[in-house]
Amino acid sequence: ARREVAAARAETAALTARLDALAQRTGPAAAPSDAAPTRPTAVFARPPGPDERRPAPEEVDGPVEVAATLPAPVFTDMVVRESVIRLASLTHGVRRALAPEQRHRVRLEVRREVKRSRKQRRAAAKAALREQQARDRAGVDHPAADRPGTRAGEDAA
Repeated sequence: ARREVAAARAETAALTARLDALAQRTGPAAAPSDAAPTRPTAVFARPPGPDERRPAPEEVDGPVEVAATLPAPVFTDMVVRESVIRLASLTHGVRRALAPEQRHRVRLEVRREVKRSRKQRRAAAKAALREQQARDRAGVDHPAADRPGTRAGEDAA
């Protein structure tokens, strides 16, 4: 993990140096001389309202606001495509879930589970019966027989 972190830091440093070199080749930036070289930053924000004026990039000191806008037909096309893809995916899943092979597989699994639980209950009942018979053979009384007013084998509820 330390090697990976070191490799990532080295790659980041190399990319930063490369980006700074490219920035110097394209022309001097209006950056303060005492600060480290800065890169332009894009901040996605809402477009200005009808009464607001968008400042020119030269007038902005700091990050430049870029508003991503799409024409209405492109936006509608994207929304409809996404909805159609989701609907097609849902339809495919429902159709596949209701296919005869799937229903048969589910029915088979339910039968197996019911069979397994019956076996388990039968085994538990047999074990309890064997334990009771062993107690009877050993002459151990039923725990309810120790309480006054009850007969062996009955609950005092």
